Amino acid sequence: MKPQASYQKKSSISFYIISFCFVFFVVILYGEDFSCILKQSTLNLQEPEEEKPEQLLPLHVEQEKDLVLPFAVERGEKECNLFSGSWVYDEETRPQYQEEECPYIQPQLTCQAHGRPDKGYLHWRWQPHECDLPSFNATFMLEKLRGKRMMFIGDSLNRGQYVSLVCLLHRSIPENAKSMTTNGSLTIFTAKNYNATIEFYWAPFLVESNSDDAIVHRVQDRIVRVGSINKHARHWKGIDIMVFNTYLWWMTGQKMKILRGSFDSETKNITLMVTEDAYRLAVRRMMRWVEHNMDPKETRVFFASMSPCHERSENWGGEAGGNCYGETKPIEDPNYWGVCSRKSIMSLVGNLFTGTKIPVTVLNITQLSDYRKDAHTSIYKKQWNKLTPEQLANPKSYSDCVHWCLPGLQDTWNELLYAKLFFP
Repeated sequence: MKPQASYQKKSSISFYIISFCFVFFVVILYGEDFSCILKQSTLNLQEPEEEKPEQLLPLHVEQEKDLVLPFAVERGEKECNLFSGSWVYDEETRPQYQEEECPYIQPQLTCQAHGRPDKGYLHWRWQPHECDLPSFNATFMLEKLRGKRMMFIGDSLNRGQYVSLVCLLHRSIPENAKSMTTNGSLTIFTAKNYNATIEFYWAPFLVESNSDDAIVHRVQDRIVRVGSINKHARHWKGIDIMVFNTYLWWMTGQKMKILRGSFDSETKNITLMVTEDAYRLAVRRMMRWVEHNMDPKETRVFFASMSPCHERSENWGGEAGGNCYGETKPIEDPNYWGVCSRKSIMSLVGNLFTGTKIPVTVLNITQLSDYRKDAHTSIYKKQWNKLTPEQLANPKSYSDCVHWCLPGLQDTWNELLYAKLFFP
């Protein structure tokens, strides 16, 4: 019996060795997805709790208070919450450029060219309660960007902010010294005299997804690989300033579909995950890349919080069945918070960027943008599909209350970016 027991013991050891080698091989082969696989079982057990207002992302998020920040010129004499304020009507200094002066605005955002009858939305200036925003100086910013790469990464709202910044800067560059090119997901504006580029990269989920085509991406059945980012990130290496966002594409109203493995596989292993949990994993994956590839002594990272929508006018005291169509003035209630801005996601943002190895400056544009029900493109944009007679009879039915006219609100986002980049 002893020889047999010895044989069984050796067989058992061999089995464990083979099993360990197999697991080790799987970890190496699927390294980018493996951490997400381990977390899935525990995350699904925890439904995100409804956040109280005081738990939301503070309007003044500063973890870089005592740091020496790259690109910073000086610090203000006193702390000022730039994101807490009100909209002031100003016909003298707003808008900062004319729509027809900027050839880079996509037809989805050129509201005047598409028949918007009013111009009041162009003249609102953001005024912080405790201080003034520094005046935007295009020449100064271009000089500070000399020899640098600045990149916006995210969805169409992030692209709108990118185009806004190009419009704010391009008039200070001679015609023969600037260019814009697009190749797939990457758009590059080059200021040749400054050897500087301002770029946009389409990645609505930040991580890999089935919505990654920069042109054909209207996919109802959205699927993401929350652990996979290298497909996109290889285009980001070497950037000096990053401005990224992600929110709108996560708001499907259902649990997110998470792919384990590759989109190229014939059989796909797809599981469901609570939106907040999937969002958390994607942003954490983004931050791991940032921490391994960006130098806090040389580079800066910004995150733009969620951009709100205005699809139900009863939310701000308007008539039932309405939306942003026909709105010409901002909301005056300082406590207004729109239903499109999910508080659970806002709370996540506050936690995700606390204590990171690379300081992340949060551009908290949500509340100040929530007031601007008047600033959306509405029906005044290029319509890619022919409108039906029913739609033409009811403009509210096809009014875009998500995207913003340019010039307009997103120029203010860049004024805040300018202030936080150079005068934190």
